[in-house]
Amino acid sequence: MTSTTPVLPGFFPDPSICRVGDTYYLINSSFEYLPGIPIHSSTDLVTWTPIGNALTRATQIAEHDGYPSAGIFAPTIRHHDGRFWIIGTNVNDIPLGRGHFLIHAEDAAGPYSDPVHIAGAIGIDPDIAWDDDGTAHVTWCSLDPEQPGIQSAPIDTETGEMLASPRPLWQGTGLAFPEGPHLYRIDGWWYLLLAEGGTERGHAATIARARTLDEDFESAPGNPFLSHRSLTHPVQNTGHADLVELADGTWAALHLGVRPRGQSPGFHVNGRETFVVGIHWVDGWPHVDEDRFTAPVVDRSFEDRFVSPRLHDRWLGVGRFPQSFSRHGADDGLVIDADAGAGSTLLAARARDVVWSASAVFEPLNDRAAGRFLLRIDDRHWYGLTYDGAVVEAKVVIGPVAHSAGHWDVPEGAAPTLRISAHAPTLLPHGVSLEPDLVELAVTAAGEEHIFGAFDGRYLSTEVAGGFTGRVFGVQALTGQILVRSIQYTIPESLTSD
Repeated sequence: MTSTTPVLPGFFPDPSICRVGDTYYLINSSFEYLPGIPIHSSTDLVTWTPIGNALTRATQIAEHDGYPSAGIFAPTIRHHDGRFWIIGTNVNDIPLGRGHFLIHAEDAAGPYSDPVHIAGAIGIDPDIAWDDDGTAHVTWCSLDPEQPGIQSAPIDTETGEMLASPRPLWQGTGLAFPEGPHLYRIDGWWYLLLAEGGTERGHAATIARARTLDEDFESAPGNPFLSHRSLTHPVQNTGHADLVELADGTWAALHLGVRPRGQSPGFHVNGRETFVVGIHWVDGWPHVDEDRFTAPVVDRSFEDRFVSPRLHDRWLGVGRFPQSFSRHGADDGLVIDADAGAGSTLLAARARDVVWSASAVFEPLNDRAAGRFLLRIDDRHWYGLTYDGAVVEAKVVIGPVAHSAGHWDVPEGAAPTLRISAHAPTLLPHGVSLEPDLVELAVTAAGEEHIFGAFDGRYLSTEVAGGFTGRVFGVQALTGQILVRSIQYTIPESLTSD
């Protein structure tokens, strides 16, 4: 069924979409990871191609300590008057008194401008929309105790100045945490779409409308118009939607969801993912068709030997731009220096699939150097393999507990391949499993393989770790300099064959 397969699997939450001609452009939240705000394009809404990131340099966003689930929240992308506009929230800026940031570009892939901040708009999940006379309106979920809830104000897009005091709009149906507003001008109505119920199992999308922004909004009689709450559907936490009109005049919505597995309450491990549903309008209100689109099976395998002068857009840093990592002269590979610059030294990519295997080859460049290949949710929840040039150690970190799962001496002169694999869980007699998956840690060198063990995947889930992100895997320098020769990601051939 369409609704069980994400069109952007892995950690791609809070989707926002716009269309220009026959092409659709999609962005997602990136939280503590840099570069920020991944951008994809598509012509069919189900096959998406990465085309870049919106926040790519320090003049747009400062490198920071990368604490979990901070950074960039729920941006919105729109196209107006020949420009692509992205508005978002950097929650690291809120203590500094900065409001939402607004950037623009002529090309959806960028480069995007330096940000303009919306003075006085303190909150999350901003949206931008234009009325019939061309005035831009910013709508957001306010964190200001003097003006709580869903607020909106006209702004000057060049300066970020508000042109009038914020006005409260519809506050939702009464479910928890009304947020994620999107404002649309459709057929003479203002429609306001919200995410309600929190981004957990009670998540939902609701909508209301009014003729003008000064009137009371009327709630749709079918609210919530999108939700899987209290259902046995394999996709849960559905909400935070964005509507788009297709080139043929029909409509669709992109929304987030998760695929929990394992024993109750279920554990989702790859983060909140992006799904698509059809929309048809009945009496002026949107209704969901979950079977309209069919997401294809995509092989997301790759091998990167770091031979290009430019890093692929898949690579992320935690609070740090990975472009700061250096080349190794004329040789292939990437040098990561544990002592250079601020922020984490992790070079990471999103885990995208249910079953997969990733491997890395790196070498310490001096006697005091060591590195780690790991799978993480955050700095307190990860499984990894540390290599110092002589010994590989497997380690499991769950909150305050750091457990060594064994050591293995690498044969002298051999270059070890470190491997992390996500396997299907162990099934109990009634066909259910306790864990969402099993994470295997292993090393191969000189024709020998050593498997340290397969560890319960629930401890690398959002339900255990908390926050809003998903699993990423990658290599980091712990001490000194390491030379990363290759990182490979594969999925079983059976998953991509007809």
